[in-house]
Amino acid sequence: MFSYLKGIITEVKANYVTLDVHDVGYHLMTPNPYFFELHQVTTLYIYQKVAEDEISLYGFQTPEARDLFLKLISVNGIGPKSANAILAAGTVEAIANAIESGNAKFLQKFPGIGPKASQQIILDLQGKIDLFPGEVFNDNLQDVEEALQAFGYNSKEIKKVVSKLDASKSTSELIKDALKLMLK
Repeated sequence: MFSYLKGIITEVKANYVTLDVHDVGYHLMTPNPYFFELHQVTTLYIYQKVAEDEISLYGFQTPEARDLFLKLISVNGIGPKSANAILAAGTVEAIANAIESGNAKFLQKFPGIGPKASQQIILDLQGKIDLFPGEVFNDNLQDVEEALQAFGYNSKEIKKVVSKLDASKSTSELIKDALKLMLK
């Protein structure tokens, strides 16, 4: 099993890069190959998929992205291609926030992820994502919770509303959205 590969990017295509490591070119499927520049020395964190009819390498810019990918492919119905599509369309932090806060609508924005799959991701991974130990993921959502408490809402109402918010928005937008939901 590989942990990482360090080499020079020699090719960038729509869904993969080629990484030259000591004159061996590794074909690495990656969420967004266009983050990489040709002829640049780079380190990619690797996942190796071995199946009956294929051996594939997936490369990620950070160990946290690889760890989230591994968690996503552990969900029933989410394969490496779907997990790559999710990571290509969002940041690790935003995806983790959406999962932790139960924001199914955010997850449904990704290609191939419908209501059923988004609920399955939340069900399987909520409370299990600790990609940045010691760091708080949902600072924006915590700020929203504190603001709603200051307005006098109880924790049950707050949890219900916060789970419906799009964690990728700014704190001020989230507070506005939360207040609108509270008034419904």
